[in-house]
Amino acid sequence: MVSVSETMELLEEDEMFSDESEDESSELSDNALQEAFAKGLLKPGMNLRVEKPKTFVNNVQGMKQCLSDLRKDLPWVERLDLTNPPVEDVLAKVGGGMQGANNGEVNADDDFQREMFFYRQAQASVLEALPLLSKHGIATKRPDDYFAEMAKSDQHMQKIRKMLISKQAIMEKSEKAKKLREQRKFGKKVQIEVIQKRQKEKKAMMSAVKNYQRGMTDKLDFLEGDQKAPGRDTSRSSKKTSMNKKGPNAKRKYKDQKFGFGGKKSGKKWNTKESHNDVSSFRAKVANAKGPKGKKKGKERKQNKRPGKSVRRKMKARS
Repeated sequence: MVSVSETMELLEEDEMFSDESEDESSELSDNALQEAFAKGLLKPGMNLRVEKPKTFVNNVQGMKQCLSDLRKDLPWVERLDLTNPPVEDVLAKVGGGMQGANNGEVNADDDFQREMFFYRQAQASVLEALPLLSKHGIATKRPDDYFAEMAKSDQHMQKIRKMLISKQAIMEKSEKAKKLREQRKFGKKVQIEVIQKRQKEKKAMMSAVKNYQRGMTDKLDFLEGDQKAPGRDTSRSSKKTSMNKKGPNAKRKYKDQKFGFGGKKSGKKWNTKESHNDVSSFRAKVANAKGPKGKKKGKERKQNKRPGKSVRRKMKARS
């Protein structure tokens, strides 16, 4: 009996011989082709790929059998399918346009006409389906107490809310920084203008001083400072003088109306007939500056005069 190992070895040897024979045949065929190409025997158009003609099978009976197997006789509630033409276009009927769309002829290149055809067909389906749904007792409107679960969880929405708040805060911060930069630029601009103005005034002052020192002018208006500085705007002083000429302002008038003018001041010490005849307050000693003997007159008189330093020492020594 032949063992399994021997049979395996025999099979391997056969395979090796077959591979060698195929290699040899391929080499021979390649060599033959090279020789034929060198002799000019190979020409274009000699070797052509010929395809077999397709045979189309129109098995009508088989197709009908498959359709009958797939078709199920189910009620309309389970199918919910509708086949209907589009609803009549009222606007086109009134305007007299798009007559071809109503007849089923739609220009596929006209986007508006094509979309309107789809819209009217969907409208016709809705008008036909709503009565059927109500007939079968199927609700088409959501109740008031309907609770629908959110597509995203509350945690996810909280993350989104935080992200939006952070973005808004970043935008506000950037806007604030932008405003601060603009304010700094404006402040620097104003500061530069003020410095330039001061330098100009200083230059004008120095030139006026030099002119005075050289004897080119005898005016000392530059010493008055800001009141008559060269190039100074005197509109404020003119406004004040015009206001003074016009009279008191509204605030002064209101206070005068509220608190009065403080009484009459001019002619307060004038004599009248009654004050001239009234002598009850007259004192001869005060009017004639008469007083006790040995004392000074008027304000120079002093009573309870303090003793001198030597007198006070003597008084202290006695005690």
